[in-house]
Amino acid sequence: MQKILIVDDEESICEILQFNLEIEGYEADVAYSAEQALKMDLKSYSLILLDIMMGGMSGFKMAQLLKKDPATASIPIIFCTAKDTEDNKIAGLTLGADDYISKPFSVREVVARVKSVLRRCAQQPHVQAQHVSSQTEVDGDSLTYNGLRLDLLKHKCYIDGQEVQLTKKEMEIMILFLRNSGRVLSREEILHNVWSDEVVVLDRTIDVNITRLRKKIGEYGKFIVTRQGYGYGFDV
Repeated sequence: MQKILIVDDEESICEILQFNLEIEGYEADVAYSAEQALKMDLKSYSLILLDIMMGGMSGFKMAQLLKKDPATASIPIIFCTAKDTEDNKIAGLTLGADDYISKPFSVREVVARVKSVLRRCAQQPHVQAQHVSSQTEVDGDSLTYNGLRLDLLKHKCYIDGQEVQLTKKEMEIMILFLRNSGRVLSREEILHNVWSDEVVVLDRTIDVNITRLRKKIGEYGKFIVTRQGYGYGFDV
């Protein structure tokens, strides 16, 4: 039986999610703070539903700690939060979140998202590692690959100190690539992480954006590689 941990300081939300997840056949535990959750055997969970704004440690900080620890780095995380601004969604993506659900949410939607993430993990277990290659440097506010730097606060891209104009989607693709450099990302992953709010997105949309991106980042475009039948990767 798959185990799910719900981390939220609102007791009523924890109870509702726990009840409905157990009806669906999952084993669900709750923690009312990040501090409480970090004392639990986290590596035993298949997925974590994590609130962002909690008293004490934030959900973002807890996610950072989980992704830095090899024992918990592969556990998928779904943020459930009232913080639904673009900046917060990008921050969640940068931290390696697998999904982002805005409050108020329907319980049916949460259950559906949980099933989707777990199904994707089962099909591609290597995907959730959030591996960052030795050439990609992370300092909290930026991602750097040699002379290519992404400023995560200003949402800007620089190459050798010169700004390169990227669209919102191109920036999100680059964040996804640098966070996962060294491995191939399926089209499903790219669509889920970059176009999660759109109802219908054609595969051709990904191709067009990546073709433009290769041109814009100049010499670094050659590091975005295509693996026929699998997807795209950065420096793989």
